[in-house]
Amino acid sequence: MVAYAGLTCGLIGAFGYFTRLVLLELGVDIPWYVYSALAIAIIALLGYRSADLSAKVLGTLMVAEFAVLIVFDLLVVGEHGRQAFPVESFSGTEVFSGSIGIALMFAFTSFVGFESAALYGEETKDPERSIPRATYIAVTSIGVFYILTTWIIIGAAGGTDAPVLAGVQLGNFVFNLIEEAGGEVLYDLAAVLFCTSVLASALALHNAASRYVFALGREQVLPSRLGKYHPRYRSPYVASLWVTGLAIVSTVAMAVFQADPYTVFATSFIGLGTLGIIALQAAAALSVVVFFWRRPDRNIWRCVVAPLIGFLGLGAGFLLAITHYSTLTGSTNVLVDAVPALLVVAAVAGVLAATRLRRTQPTVYAQVAASHLRSGNRID
Repeated sequence: MVAYAGLTCGLIGAFGYFTRLVLLELGVDIPWYVYSALAIAIIALLGYRSADLSAKVLGTLMVAEFAVLIVFDLLVVGEHGRQAFPVESFSGTEVFSGSIGIALMFAFTSFVGFESAALYGEETKDPERSIPRATYIAVTSIGVFYILTTWIIIGAAGGTDAPVLAGVQLGNFVFNLIEEAGGEVLYDLAAVLFCTSVLASALALHNAASRYVFALGREQVLPSRLGKYHPRYRSPYVASLWVTGLAIVSTVAMAVFQADPYTVFATSFIGLGTLGIIALQAAAALSVVVFFWRRPDRNIWRCVVAPLIGFLGLGAGFLLAITHYSTLTGSTNVLVDAVPALLVVAAVAGVLAATRLRRTQPTVYAQVAASHLRSGNRID
């Protein structure tokens, strides 16, 4: 809950920052927090409604974003031919150059949230089939698209010259390549869709955070009112409003204290969420091994070997993220670097709450994470 709520707030700050940069090119100079407030309003409206409406909005934006990059890919391939796919990209010299640890850290960050399809299990007609399918399709399609487009970007930048060019141009690197390949129109579309992609990401994470709050409220870990769903939209509207309130408070606080929307607001909250989710995924993988270790019905591959590999990989990713946290956030601010301590506070609070719940309400404790099996509690 802390991790996804943090990511939601951070991306709202990022949306305000990047939207202001884009509109400054058009001569419109409005404070970043105005755009962040607009994002909060849009997300609050969509989050209050059912998952179907959010899915339609997210799907539309994703198709548009993919379309721009596919057009860019085709233009580069048409201009450079086979040179758009430099074989040097996969040579041993390039693969093992630079910091592998930092590269893996960003790879983990890129796939944060892939598991969130499971959060919509109670809002789908056939979750046992559709949720695994959605997860596999998302990981495979996004992974392949990442690889292909990144490879073409490297080819468009001159192959082995790409790292030098990227080091000089930094955040404008890809946008400059898009402008070279497709002109100003494609560049403008890419800039606008970059902002909408940040908004879409914030919406998706808002929905995830809301459903964590909803589940904890329904199972009486948090106040039960948070576990209510809307009688018409069948959405976790109270939980959604709670997450919206948190976004409002964080945005107002950052605006009042005149914090930088990117180097302080976005990076601190996004860094917090990234670390939290990597740690949670590692813990979840380990819990599978522990749970099935003594059970005679366990499948060796699915219940022991695969989750153990996942735990080792994710655990290594977490350590790398902690070690290179300033690189992950792009900030050397002391307050930003201290944010990971909140995860320790949240973890300790969670353990204490669970211990208290087990002692004072053993029946409620025993039913945690099993309420979806009880009739009448599904959101469908």
